[in-house]
Amino acid sequence: MFFGVLLIITWLILLLRYPAKALPVSLAALAGLGCVAVWVVWLDNREASQLARLELRITYAPQDCPADRPLKLTLNNGNDVPLTELRWRVAAYAPGDTVNLADNVYVAPRYRGPGELQAGATWDDCLPTPPLRPGYRAQTLEFRAEHLQGSFAD
Repeated sequence: MFFGVLLIITWLILLLRYPAKALPVSLAALAGLGCVAVWVVWLDNREASQLARLELRITYAPQDCPADRPLKLTLNNGNDVPLTELRWRVAAYAPGDTVNLADNVYVAPRYRGPGELQAGATWDDCLPTPPLRPGYRAQTLEFRAEHLQGSFAD
C-alpha cells in the first residue's frame, strides 16, 4: 500500500513539474488501463452468459438414486463450447417461499460437475442432500443450484 501511495505522489509531482512530457505518458497509461478493464468486463460477461445457458435441474428422487445421495441432478450444456469445470451450492426452498432452508456450513457437501462436458451433452448424477434446518424434510422441499462458478474451453 505504501508503494502505491508513493507511486501516485511521484506521478503527480512529475505531472505538475513536467506536464509536456508526463501528460502523453499518462494518457497512454490510462488508455492501456482502460483496455485492460474493458477486456476483464467482457470476459466476465461472456462467462456469465455461458453459465446462464447451462440447464441444471435438481429433484428429490430417492427411487432413482442411492439412499445416501437422493438428489437427482441433470445438467445440459447448451453452449457451443465444452464445459471444463463447474461448482455450485445446493439451496432448499419450501414451495412458494424465498428462504433458503439449507444450512451452508463448512461441513456441507461440495458439489462439482463432470470433468468435461461437451457442447450439447447431458450429464446425470446423484447428489447428497445439504444439511437442512431443523424441522424440515427433504421430500417436501424444492432444490436449486445457486452460486454457479465454472469455466469453459476457449
